[in-house]
Formats: sequence, structure tokens, C-alpha cells
Amino acid sequence: MQVELLPDAATASALRETLTLCNQAANHVSRAAFTTDTTGKQALQRLTYAAVKQLGVSAQPALHCIRKTAGAYATLRANMAAGNYGPAGSERRERVEAEPIRFRKDAAQPFDDRCLSWQLDARTVSIWTVNGRVRNIPFACSPQQAKMLTDYRHGESDLVYRGGNWYLYATCDIPEPELSDPSGGFLGVDLGIANIATTSDGAVHAGKHLNQVRHRNRRLRQRLQRKGTKSAKRLLRKISGREKRFAADTNHRVGQ
Repeated sequence: MQVELLPDAATASALRETLTLCNQAANHVSRAAFTTDTTGKQALQRLTYAAVKQLGVSAQPALHCIRKTAGAYATLRANMAAGNYGPAGSERRERVEAEPIRFRKDAAQPFDDRCLSWQLDARTVSIWTVNGRVRNIPFACSPQQAKMLTDYRHGESDLVYRGGNWYLYATCDIPEPELSDPSGGFLGVDLGIANIATTSDGAVHAGKHLNQVRHRNRRLRQRLQRKGTKSAKRLLRKISGREKRFAADTNHRVGQ
């Protein structure tokens, strides 16, 4: 469940410093994992926990930095096994294998209930930062999201900085719905590009508007990349992910 945080300027600065420090710690762990070929959670914790604490990260966030790094290497191994970086000996695969995983300074950071607490009635959270615990940070969500959080939130929440805004991605453990009886019939769906979806009962969902947006965004990106100025790069970062979110929203509405 995604909710938007609404921090004031001082809190936003503390959150940025926190992400920066946590990802510096994760990069330190990643280098240690790479040089020693140690990627298991427990072994990596024994190897790097003290050093991460010395960087200024508190105990529980330090564990999450280590586990985040171990998880990244587990994902890397799975992608290697699946051939997602090409066959052994390929240029792309050798490039990936030649250096440790790197985390952006603003990459998402997980928090558990020891370092992040929710006050759902007040629509606020308190969170550990490098400047100490910051309380009463407001967040925005719909009544439906609030009910989902109240009923099903369980486990970690990720602090995310994207497009100049702050978000929390809360894990919700939702029970499996009961399977419905398909005896009423089936609906076939043909997916495509010109038409996003065509159903067996004759409904057609055209992709013309989506493709127009894609072409417009591609032309805009090409112009900005050719320009190469600081303002152009800022705009490129701003529009990054916009097309993906638009396509996801379009597909979601078609699926309904």
C-alpha cells in the first residue's frame, strides 16, 4: 500500500540524510560481500555489522541495510541463473559480474515496527532518522487505503523518494479470496498493441491514445537529451517513470 508522506522542510532534509547514510552503508556491505564472496544474510551480518554501526547507523536500521544488500545479491544470482544477463562469457554478464552491486544515494530503505510506527487515526508516522526519532509526520491516503492499513498492514515499510515526493510502501498481508465458481462462463482476452485488449464478447479497448503518449514522450526525451543542459536533465528526471505509471493506470482501468 503506497501512501504519500507530507514532511516539512526540516523533516525532508532529515529523511534525505537518512537515505544517503543507509545507502552508503549498503554500498559498504556490498563491497565486502563482493570481495569476500559472502552474500548470505547471517554471514554478511557477522562480517559487516560492526562497521555499519561505526558509520552512524542505529542497530535495527543497520540490520536492514545488511539484509537489503543480501537480498540484492540473491536477486542478482536468480537473474544470472535465469539468463537475464546473457549466457556465461557474454559482455553484459561479465560486466555485471565484474563489480559489486551499487545502491543510489536515494534508493528505497526498509523499516520495521521498531524504527517506524504508524498512528493511523491521526494519519501520522514516526520514523528513525540520522537526527533522531522524528514524530508526527503527516501522510495522505484515502479512506479505503486507511482501512486496508488498519486491517492488513504487517511487517516492513519502505521509505521511497521519487519525483521530489516522499512515500511509504507498507506491506499488507491480505487473506486469499475465495475462488468463484466459473460455471457462469469464461471470457477470452486477446492482448495487443494497436488494441490493448479485445474480449471474446466483442469489446475492444484501443491503444491509440497510449501510443500517442509514448511517441510524444519519446520525442520529448530525445529533444532534452540533445539539449543536455542542467534544466533539461532536471526535466528528464522529473518525467522519468511518468509514461510507465500512465501505462499501468491505463491497463488497470482496462482490466476493470
